[in-house]
Amino acid sequence: MAVPRYDAVVVGGGHNGLTAAAYLARAGRSVLLLERLAELGGAAVSRQVFDGVDVRLSAYSYLVSLLPDRVVADLGLRLRLADRSVASYTAVERNGRSQGLLVERDEGPATAASFRSLTGSDDELAGWQRFYARLATLAEDLAPTLTEPLLAPDELAARLRDPALWHDLRERPLADVVADHLSDDVVRGVALTDGLIGTFADLHDAGSPAGRCFLYHLIGNGTGLWRVPVGGMGAVSAALADAARGAGAELVTRATVTALEARRDGVTVHWTDDDGATRAADAGHAVVGAAPTVLAELLGTDPGPWPSGSQLKVNMVLARLPRLRSGADPATAFAGTFHVDEAAAQLDAAYAQAAAGRLPDVIPFEVYCHSLTDPSILGPSARAAGLHTLTLFGLHTPAELYRADNEGTRAEAVRRVVAQLDAHLDEPLLDCLARDAQGQPCLQAASPVDVEASLAMPGGHIFHGDLSWPEARTADEVGTWGVATAHPRVVSASSGGTVRGGAVSGLGGYAAARHLLTPR
Repeated sequence: MAVPRYDAVVVGGGHNGLTAAAYLARAGRSVLLLERLAELGGAAVSRQVFDGVDVRLSAYSYLVSLLPDRVVADLGLRLRLADRSVASYTAVERNGRSQGLLVERDEGPATAASFRSLTGSDDELAGWQRFYARLATLAEDLAPTLTEPLLAPDELAARLRDPALWHDLRERPLADVVADHLSDDVVRGVALTDGLIGTFADLHDAGSPAGRCFLYHLIGNGTGLWRVPVGGMGAVSAALADAARGAGAELVTRATVTALEARRDGVTVHWTDDDGATRAADAGHAVVGAAPTVLAELLGTDPGPWPSGSQLKVNMVLARLPRLRSGADPATAFAGTFHVDEAAAQLDAAYAQAAAGRLPDVIPFEVYCHSLTDPSILGPSARAAGLHTLTLFGLHTPAELYRADNEGTRAEAVRRVVAQLDAHLDEPLLDCLARDAQGQPCLQAASPVDVEASLAMPGGHIFHGDLSWPEARTADEVGTWGVATAHPRVVSASSGGTVRGGAVSGLGGYAAARHLLTPR
């Protein structure tokens, strides 16, 4: 049987692979996309997690910030991203009473009053506004460069109105940069968490990936706003898949790629189908959305150090939103990012314990309620019953802590975060959980080891490895798209394999497609 040939075979049907396939097919290239799982989307999927509960949760990734409006427009994506009314609420026990720090999306009198109540003056809010005004300027300047060829470091710096902040984020510990603007321990922690989402890092080490992680969390589309995908994260992947199919790309699921044979004139991609049969296709190029370590294994080369994810993800469905000891309206507090035990000192203590090989006594984490902004993820029966979702994301629990006893360590981590959240609630969280068809509480947890097993994501690292600064790393990379590999016929499209990957952005797939479509 003749081996079929395509202009490009895309390995991996996550959002980056789908983005690359859509761009290439729209440009008239013949494209075959191969996905190991039964559904497309990778970590950007929606699922009915609990039996008999008509709610489609964003199983892994859950918010969108970095996806450029340009990609949405270029591909004609049928996708709606909703703004949250609240940026964050931080539960705090201070001076013998429960209170909270509220930050509105559009900061107004309620935000000012909240800062004043927590800190006793208006100084901290002034520092907060000065810091985030500087970050907003940096975001406006950097965001357009993410969809352009890579600039040399000095060229990029010359385009910035605040090069001093850019220098500080790159050269100084993130903890010091934040401390230049903020003095309250809790307020500093709220800012610092953006440097730790999915990243195990020492905030006091200038060489750690915290600054890079922080940057990518603040620059999306020039605003840094984290938006809610209406319909859940699966709506993002579905829109990308529709765009790719509509342009003529062939999308195949249950196809496990086993090897890439790279030659000077092309690539042969080998895979097994759902029946276990061995298949192959030739292509001018292979575009790989899998992590760099997976790509190395497919090429038969040394994958190097295994990355390590550092998060605890807990999905929940609630029968009702829990009451708060502070008296705050839960519909307001949970609408944004609800911070728990993420003060700067708590972040440092948790890092030190995890780095020493211990599950932190107090696990910093945050939660948010998707259904408050987007009730469309609730089926008719769930909506009628007043159900809500709750997503929890824990920090500083690296994969290594789970390797010896994943089930036991995960259960203990869940016990700790539930107890920590209960400390700020007026009723136990478990009393507020909905029940599935078997009468079990609707709570599902995943460690980095679970993510690794489910998504073939090495180490469960949600960025596939440490993020890079969004600039050329070498003189040879200037003017390129930052997706080249050691094989000219193999192009990376993954988060960790491209210079400007990270989060649900499509930037890796966009850059891979532009690399192949740009005349050379």
